[in-house]
Amino acid sequence: MPTSDPERATPPTIGVDFGGTKIEAIVLDGTGRSLWRQRVPTPAGDYAACLAAAAALVERAETELGLRHCSVGIGTPGSMTPQGLLKNSNSVCLNGQPLQADLARAMGRPVRVANDANCLALSEATDGAGAGAEVVFAAILGTGVGAGVVVNGHLLTGPNGLSGEWGHNPLPWADGNDLPTPACYCGQLGCVEAWLSGPGMAREHAAITGAVLSAEQIAQRAQDGDSACENTLQRYESRLARALAEVINLLDPHVIVLGGGVSNLQRLYVNVPQRWQRHVLCGGLRDEVRTRLVRSRHGDSSGVRGAAWLWRDPPARAARP
Repeated sequence: MPTSDPERATPPTIGVDFGGTKIEAIVLDGTGRSLWRQRVPTPAGDYAACLAAAAALVERAETELGLRHCSVGIGTPGSMTPQGLLKNSNSVCLNGQPLQADLARAMGRPVRVANDANCLALSEATDGAGAGAEVVFAAILGTGVGAGVVVNGHLLTGPNGLSGEWGHNPLPWADGNDLPTPACYCGQLGCVEAWLSGPGMAREHAAITGAVLSAEQIAQRAQDGDSACENTLQRYESRLARALAEVINLLDPHVIVLGGGVSNLQRLYVNVPQRWQRHVLCGGLRDEVRTRLVRSRHGDSSGVRGAAWLWRDPPARAARP
């Protein structure tokens, strides 16, 4: 008997997440329940093999679930140029390629493509930590730093495909601890990404202490009482607070969601809002900043889930080249 629930009657959608080491696919029903999920290694440096691996995952999902011709959304690092070519992906074999057109051809249907940070934002705004909020800013703090913006449930996009490119703006309100200014791979100096990525934290710690540690090791040693690691985390929290205060002053989001490996530091959600207070414009009043800072609900699943949600976003607002 057909269901009367319109959400459950919504056809399943497929999301595919292109990562540097794995390609993952998920099938979601209308309520966001995962029906199927698999991942395969990313074929290193082989564009044609990447296309084939993604198409094979979609075919396998539909075969095993008895589905036909589901809508497919794709999440990938980087963004599409107006000419439909991918740029700025850390899977460098994808750069300069007409990824959306080639995937549509390989899968035999239209596909939608969005930056992985946009997929995080859409996932968390749809049924994650920012669900129900009018304006959601979602940031990835991991190997790189990126962000996406969702307004009233829809991805905010622009003519240059740059909405949410927070990581490649300069760190604001620099102080003496922020010198020398680090170089960013984009060619600029002092980008938010150069400071707030996991490798950025590790680089600065090594420059000051001489100890080569990962961000995870720094966090663990700080918890164990290592004062040098604690100082590194405090400098990191100051920079994150300043960078997010600038977002609040510009966008005034209801919720800021953090994803990526560094977002697992629980102390950020207490310390950063305390620190950003002095930088958020309050007109000289000691007014409380009402923006909430929260950890992503779906963790490392947010990217692939957000890709699946791309076809639920109206076409006029959905990510497109």
